Amino acid sequence: MELLFAFRKGHQILSLAELERETGMPHATARRLMLELEEAGAVDRLEDGRFAPGIRLWQLATLTPRTESLRVLARPFMDDLYGALRQHVQLAVLAEDHAVIIERMSAPQAVSLASEVGGRLPLHCSGVGKVLLSHADRELIDRVLSGRLSPYTPLTVTDPAVLRRQLAACRQTGTATVRAELTREADSIATRIVDASGQVVAALSVVVRSESVKLEAATPSVITSGLAISRALGWQPSVSIKWPP
Repeated sequence: MELLFAFRKGHQILSLAELERETGMPHATARRLMLELEEAGAVDRLEDGRFAPGIRLWQLATLTPRTESLRVLARPFMDDLYGALRQHVQLAVLAEDHAVIIERMSAPQAVSLASEVGGRLPLHCSGVGKVLLSHADRELIDRVLSGRLSPYTPLTVTDPAVLRRQLAACRQTGTATVRAELTREADSIATRIVDASGQVVAALSVVVRSESVKLEAATPSVITSGLAISRALGWQPSVSIKWPP
């Protein structure tokens, strides 16, 4: 698993030496395991000897119920939101200490973003990240806020006290607004997606070029779409939304 997770965005093709550096494994161990993974179809070996994730991994990933069913349910509502705003519309879930984008729709003229589908976003300075972090357990919140809060732009909020206030406000409103904190020219509005039990399972956001669209005008559409996806997951207004224990 360590060898497989060495592959990521920007590092889709790796040599055996690079895999050894990424994992710290001895040469003989890494070589033996990669040959076993190749034989099983989990990785492909290219003509130059380097390795890439195999098609069987992609087939397996498409069976993940946590993301695939959510993507299928969310897609029509994301289509509507995209058609109305013609910006980036993205769906993300919490994975360890990051938000992972599982679906995105992007207009050709939309602002360039820091990550693609499958990529990770920091929790402290992305719209979807703040929504997901605000509804995570206290242990994760404390770990993220006590760790290194990287300043991606001059406007990135890195003060833990300020972030705690933002997360508390997000729990109350269900939304988070980010202005040029992760990417200089990008603003976003994000909202929570809730399942039948009241658990926040994902976040939906619209990302726009700074000053191109008033986020206040886009907010009702984003919230409405988030509520529609939540209802499709079985949530009802009578079900209380769970906050961090």
